Amino acid sequence: MDPVSLATALAGAQMSGVQMALAAKMLRMNADNAASIVQVLNAAEQNIASLANVAAGVGQNINITA
Repeated sequence: MDPVSLATALAGAQMSGVQMALAAKMLRMNADNAASIVQVLNAAEQNIASLANVAAGVGQNINITA
């Protein structure tokens, strides 16, 4: 095997290792984001449940001008 093809194969193997590490990191980030979304949805559900007994019409006429 000539030195050029050996160096090319080594560089390719090294790049594939970097790509695999990057893919694993992205998968972990996606899993963390999904868990965060679930937490936000649960918090929103709890907030809506706490407002269930508020009288009708509350919050309709809010003055947002400053």
